[in-house]
Amino acid sequence: MKKTFWNILKFSPVFASTVLVANSAIAGEVNNQVTSVAELSQNSNNIGQVTSVSQFSDVQPTDWAFQALQSLVERYGCIAGYPNGTFRGNRALSRYEFASGLNACLDRVNELIATATADVVKKEDLATLQRLQEEYSAELATLRGQVDALEARTSELEANQFSTTTKLKGEAIFSLSQAFGDKVAVASGTPSTDLDSNTTFSDRVRLSLESSFMGTDKLQTRLQGINIFPNNTGATGTGTNMTRLGYDGSATGNNSNNTVTIDKLNYAFNLSEKINVKVDAIGAELNENVEVFNPDFRSSGTGALSRYGRFSPIYRLANDGAGITVNVKPSDKFTVSAAYFARNRNDAADPSTSKGLFDGDNTFFAQLALKPAKPFNIGLTYARSYQNTTRRLFGDTGSARANNPFGAATESDNYGLQISFQPSAKITLGGWGGYTNASAVTGTARRDADIWYWAATLGIKDFGREGNTLGFVFGQSPKVTGASAGVTKDANTSYHLEGLYKMKISDNILLTPGLLVIFNPEHNDKNNTTYVGTLRTTFSF
Repeated sequence: MKKTFWNILKFSPVFASTVLVANSAIAGEVNNQVTSVAELSQNSNNIGQVTSVSQFSDVQPTDWAFQALQSLVERYGCIAGYPNGTFRGNRALSRYEFASGLNACLDRVNELIATATADVVKKEDLATLQRLQEEYSAELATLRGQVDALEARTSELEANQFSTTTKLKGEAIFSLSQAFGDKVAVASGTPSTDLDSNTTFSDRVRLSLESSFMGTDKLQTRLQGINIFPNNTGATGTGTNMTRLGYDGSATGNNSNNTVTIDKLNYAFNLSEKINVKVDAIGAELNENVEVFNPDFRSSGTGALSRYGRFSPIYRLANDGAGITVNVKPSDKFTVSAAYFARNRNDAADPSTSKGLFDGDNTFFAQLALKPAKPFNIGLTYARSYQNTTRRLFGDTGSARANNPFGAATESDNYGLQISFQPSAKITLGGWGGYTNASAVTGTARRDADIWYWAATLGIKDFGREGNTLGFVFGQSPKVTGASAGVTKDANTSYHLEGLYKMKISDNILLTPGLLVIFNPEHNDKNNTTYVGTLRTTFSF
């Protein structure tokens, strides 16, 4: 500031009052601080003109600037206050606010001169204003230029906006993958076929239209084109679905050879501040509707590379269908979730037996999510499920026997425990364990199977570089450990080991190399260890 500043402040009531005017130029902000010209322009519309200093409830005659403020109100009429009747004279003042207030007083003085009332403006005041105008000419020019640019950009956005109610989000995945090993795995016996897998380049693109009509609701319509078959890293290539990737599509289901289809349609809304409801018409996924307690690895595009590493298999009992999910959060300490899903739903083209909302594949789901302390999250989960012979019980995350233990329609009671622990902001420890009791629906003799699974996860944020994440997953995918007569158990134990490193190239690009190792695939120790190397690139916008 030039040396004339303090002299001007001391001897000019106009300048001192102008500072106060600028100090009250913003009336609508919550934090009493303007950080951009856009906020200044928007909030200045809320300023209320006053005609008497007594209208300010927080200004007293004993205040040091009372006379200057009173003079400015009575002589020039260019003072403004907040809608609640306060002046807030002790607020911090930014240079932009000062420039805005000074400009307001200059405009008022010019108006008085134009209306032949210039006699109330003293020569000394005009000289002071002239010096101030010269002193802050650069700031005034900057302010005018930024406001003009802001108005131009606002007009352009209003004229070309996609929709007033809908946002467009997108994700594109490019993936290189290669399976390695000696022999193609078999469910029992000794493998004999050489594992001859080629490197594949695959892709998946999703465009999500998210509409809100009341501010607290969301209608999602997602378009997808995918060309990531599990042939290379699934049962067709390696002999086991334990090597499947977390973002591939099924060979007969949601894999469209890059043909764009609507793969998800749902509507979520709040019944109250504590109750949320989501109705899925197409592509329902429990893992998107409830907490799965694996924050670093749950996403198919930015989480674990493997299918099993994303979350507990209990959340795969009700995927790819229609249904309703209700989440109730009475407090920050716990959340109760309940859901019903039907895989075949009501099909107008085929309303035959064993199909529809209540006569086909279905799952009843309930979960209690507890947060006893800030670092801890605990989930207690139960699901009652019915699956026909063409449906995999755990969504192809365990052995072939565990997914279809009877070769017939299956009913199951499923119990799960999930835990997430964050000892610091950069480290997340997690894991899950689950037990399933499955029964065959068809046949005269009762056939049962006991199935167990577990996993532990570790995520280290900002490893090597800010925004990067190093991750590990180790566990045992679903295994048949006990069975009644006529049902075969898995003979040995397979272990799942995964290491990955998520590298944040930019806010919109994530590069994830990783290695998946399956020991004793299909819970058969006669199978050789199988490896899957993957490089996934995820673009989001």
